[in-house]
Amino acid sequence: MKPSRLLLIWLAVLLVIGIVLGTLRALQIDIPASLISINWGLLLALLALAVLDALRLKRLPTPRITRQMPGSLALGRWGEVRLEVEHDFTAPMHIELFDHPPEGLSFEHLPLSIELQPGQRSLLGYRLRPLKRGHFSFVHCEINLPSPLGLWSGKRLLSVSDQTRVYPDFARLYGGELLAVDNWLSQLGVRQRQRRGQGLEFHQLREFREGDSLRQIDWKATARQRTPIAREYQDERDQQIIFMLDCGRRMRSQDDELSHFDHALNACLLLSYVALRQGDAVGLSTFAGDLPRHLAPVKGTQQLNVLLNAVYDLDSTQRPADYQAAVNQLLARQKRRALVVLVTNLRDEDDEELLNAVKRLSAQHRVLVASLREDMLERLRIAPVQTLPEALDYCGTVNYLNERAELHERLSAHGVPVLDVQPIELGAGLVAQYLSWKKAGSF
Repeated sequence: MKPSRLLLIWLAVLLVIGIVLGTLRALQIDIPASLISINWGLLLALLALAVLDALRLKRLPTPRITRQMPGSLALGRWGEVRLEVEHDFTAPMHIELFDHPPEGLSFEHLPLSIELQPGQRSLLGYRLRPLKRGHFSFVHCEINLPSPLGLWSGKRLLSVSDQTRVYPDFARLYGGELLAVDNWLSQLGVRQRQRRGQGLEFHQLREFREGDSLRQIDWKATARQRTPIAREYQDERDQQIIFMLDCGRRMRSQDDELSHFDHALNACLLLSYVALRQGDAVGLSTFAGDLPRHLAPVKGTQQLNVLLNAVYDLDSTQRPADYQAAVNQLLARQKRRALVVLVTNLRDEDDEELLNAVKRLSAQHRVLVASLREDMLERLRIAPVQTLPEALDYCGTVNYLNERAELHERLSAHGVPVLDVQPIELGAGLVAQYLSWKKAGSF
C-alpha cells in the first residue's frame, strides 16, 4: 500500500502552510494563534482520515482474474491475451491491472486501466510477442486498488497460473496450405527448374501424347493395343531426408531479432513441409546441444507436428561442434541411404575435421552442407574505407571470407555441395536445391 497523489498533495499543502507560519513567528511577525491551531487540526484530521481510509482499503474484496491465452505462440509474431475480471464491489471502481509476462515475451498495452461496474464482468486484453522459443509459465497478475477516499493505492498480487509454448514461426507453413503448392513456393521466391529426365518410379501406361519422348514408348504394350502406348513416370517417392542441426556456439550469431539458430529451425521446417507433401520421409538429428535429439525419418503430414514438438524448446549452447561424433552417431542410426542436410556455420578453423567427417558421411548418404553467412560480413565488405580502423576491419573480413570460400571449394571438390547463404535466404535455398534434385532423380 502506498499514498496516492491526492494524499501527498494535501500533506505538501499543510506542510508549506506550517513552514510559512513558523517562519513568520521566527521573524516575530504577529499572526493569529488560531491559524497555527487550525493548521495542526487539519493535519491531524488528514492523518485520521488516512488511517480510516487505509483500514477500509484493507477490507475491500480482491477481484478475481481469469487469463485466456492461446496454448501456443509463434516466434516473433504478435498474439493476444485476454483477461476477465470479476468483482464484488457495490460501487464503480477504477483499477489498474498489470500482468506479469515471463522473461522472453515482449508486450504492449500494459498496464491496463479499467472502470469496474457493479454486477458486471470486465474483459480487457493486451498483446504478446515472443522473442525466444520454449515453454513459458505465467504465475502472477497485479492489481492496484484505490481506497474509497482516494488517499491510498493498494497492490494486490494474484496467483493466476497459465502456460504456453512458443514454437518456431510455423504460421507461414500452415498458411501455405491455402494455396496450390506451386503458387505458394513461387511467393517465397522458389523457382522450380526444368526437369532434365524422368523420375525413377513407374506410374502407369497411357496413350502416347505429343511431346512424349520415344524412349517412353512401351513396345510390347504398343504391339498388343496396336496404338502407341507410353510409360508415365513420377518423381521418386519414399525418399528420406535427415537434418543434422548444429546447436553449438557458432549458431548463436544474431543479425536481427532472430538468431542463426532460429533461422535454421524455420528453414528446416519449411523444407520438411515441402518434402512431406512430396511423399518423402523427414527426420532430425541434433548435435553440440545440451541433450542431442534424434527423430527417425517418417512420412506423413503428422510428422511436421512431431518435429515442431521436438524442436520448439531447443536452444543453442556454448559448446563447440564435434562433427566426427555427430557423423558417427548418425551412421550408427541411419542405415538406409538418405539426403543429409548439415546445417551449420562453417568457419575457417573447420578444415580437416569437417572434411573427413563429411567424406565418411557422403560415402553412404547424399550430403548437402548449408552454411550460414553473417550479414555483418557483407556490410563490412562493401562499406567504404576511410580510416585505419575501417581498413583493418575490411582486411580482416576479406581474409576471413577467402578462407571460408577455400573450405567450401574443398568440400565441393570432394563432391559435397555447399549452400552458402545469409540466414534469411536459407529456407528458399534449401527448397530450391531439394526440388532440383527431386526433379532430376539424383538423390
